[in-house]
Amino acid sequence: MKKYLLLFLPLGLLAQNNPNPGYWQQHVDYKMEVNMDVKTYQYKGKQTLVYTNNSPDTLKRVFFHLFNNAFQPNSPMDARLKSIKDPDGRMVTKVKVGDKEVKESRIAALKPNEIGFLYVTNLKQDGVAVNNKTVSTILEVDLAKPLLPKTSTTFTMDFNGQVPVQIRRSGRNNKEGIELSMAQWYPKLAEYDIDGWQADPYIAREFHGVWGDFDVKITIDKNYILGGSGYLQNGNQIGYNYQDEGVTVTIPKKQKTLTWHFIAPNVHDFTWAADKDYIHDVYKTPSGTTLHFLYQNKAEFIQNWKNLQPKTAQLLDIFNKTVGVYPYKQYSVIQGGDGGMEYAMCTLILGEGSFDGLLGVTAHEMAHSWFQHVLATNESKHSWMDEGFTTWLENYGLNEIAEKKVANPHADSYAGYLSLVKSGKEQPQCTHSDRYDENRPYSIQAYSKGNLFLTQLEYLIGTENLMKTIKRYYNDFKFTHPTPRDIRKTAEKVSGANLDWFLTDWTQTTNTIDYGIKNVNAEANTTKVTLERIGRTPMPLDIVVVYEDGSSESFYIPNTLMRWTKENPFPNMTRTVLEGWDWAYPTFEFTISKDKESIKSIQIDPTEIMADVNKNNNNYKK
Repeated sequence: MKKYLLLFLPLGLLAQNNPNPGYWQQHVDYKMEVNMDVKTYQYKGKQTLVYTNNSPDTLKRVFFHLFNNAFQPNSPMDARLKSIKDPDGRMVTKVKVGDKEVKESRIAALKPNEIGFLYVTNLKQDGVAVNNKTVSTILEVDLAKPLLPKTSTTFTMDFNGQVPVQIRRSGRNNKEGIELSMAQWYPKLAEYDIDGWQADPYIAREFHGVWGDFDVKITIDKNYILGGSGYLQNGNQIGYNYQDEGVTVTIPKKQKTLTWHFIAPNVHDFTWAADKDYIHDVYKTPSGTTLHFLYQNKAEFIQNWKNLQPKTAQLLDIFNKTVGVYPYKQYSVIQGGDGGMEYAMCTLILGEGSFDGLLGVTAHEMAHSWFQHVLATNESKHSWMDEGFTTWLENYGLNEIAEKKVANPHADSYAGYLSLVKSGKEQPQCTHSDRYDENRPYSIQAYSKGNLFLTQLEYLIGTENLMKTIKRYYNDFKFTHPTPRDIRKTAEKVSGANLDWFLTDWTQTTNTIDYGIKNVNAEANTTKVTLERIGRTPMPLDIVVVYEDGSSESFYIPNTLMRWTKENPFPNMTRTVLEGWDWAYPTFEFTISKDKESIKSIQIDPTEIMADVNKNNNNYKK
């Protein structure tokens, strides 16, 4: 087990390799010892946190997240559930009030022994007590001594918490019976970056964390099996060993509790789950990464979890080849969530249901290991960068391992985005995740429209350039906090195209793409085609003309904002590159050197990759 300690060196060297001049990011080293009482679901812990200020700023205050406090009546999360038009169905119950059915917050109904809480005591900075105040899910701390740039300080504290009945993500005794899903369970230092402190209250949305190393010891009843972030260091001592063929367990009979010791190097979170009835399978992959699967011992879905294991290994291989090599030696798929949620080196997911559902959620959450747990974007501000890019990789990977591939694995994202546009409820993607009027528009813009950011990039610069962009983006920004500007500049470096306009229109506005064929007119022995731009977002256009004799040719209209011409996406077809179309002109005309009677059809974007919101006017048929 101690061989994993060697990972500190290469992963540490990779940190802060962000190519942006002057880039910096903070660093944390956590040491925690926790005792869990499985009868009361309360736990006590000690934390020593070494915080390194790599910023150019002198810090006089710091902030910690106390996520468990969200699961209390009248918390911001509870208030949001009561006020939002379409609350998360997992977090409400339906009750009859007279003749009407209404949705009530499950948090509001929690009893004192069911709520979550996290309290910090004895908080000191370098041995000196500090003033602090708990405001809902945030601990505000006034430093005893300002933290100068390029220096470190050590915080020590005691904390005690109660695991809530599972409402969302973390908690106890979820609907599938998993006893402990310990996500966002400890006092977690908030991120300080170029935009200042990111200390948002927790209302069930996204996260942002500080890169660092975790050393965690968890003492719990000996009958529980644990899995999660990090490498187990003391398997021999507690009688729990990973073998090539599986797991061997020889629990010492005299002991009532066991202390599990994990180390997780260079991550921005630490999560674990525990249950008495877990089956723990180990699956070795050709790449050297060990996959761990922890799931309940229930006959009706054991086979699904067995079948999942080779498929997960296949997906890991595809993700490695498509984006870049997964940098840790371990990844765990754990039954323990209310749906699925990504965490450092692991995921907590639902375990029941169909095999396709189990495979789909595993593909998505594991893809987050690249887009969020190596490329650690600020999810609250740029949710589309982790959820959308993850959705793209999930769809791509599942299509690659499918028995029968489909032409467009992202069709559901196109349909979702189109429904959002038609609803009139779209908000710009740059909207903070907590500020959406409703849940559904948030989900569609994060997952579906976020996915389409990459498909539109593919349309703009071509498939080969897109794939090169994804790999370079990963290589240049891994173990840092990339921003929208970084994916845009990477695509520009790879392709040579100007793309700032695209990033602006797609992510900072609700502008749409809508082009149409306005007129097709005969002129002597030629044909004049008039196109119109109806939506505000400018795009280059691929147009294919099919003739009555079965032949075809393509026309390409550059977008002048790009100052660039895409490679021919139809290599078996003669292509004419026309003059560029400037955005200021609402229409564009070009001439086909054949008479109108010889033309069978004209189509804008025959591949249908472009996210045109009205494809009905994209075709002319004789």
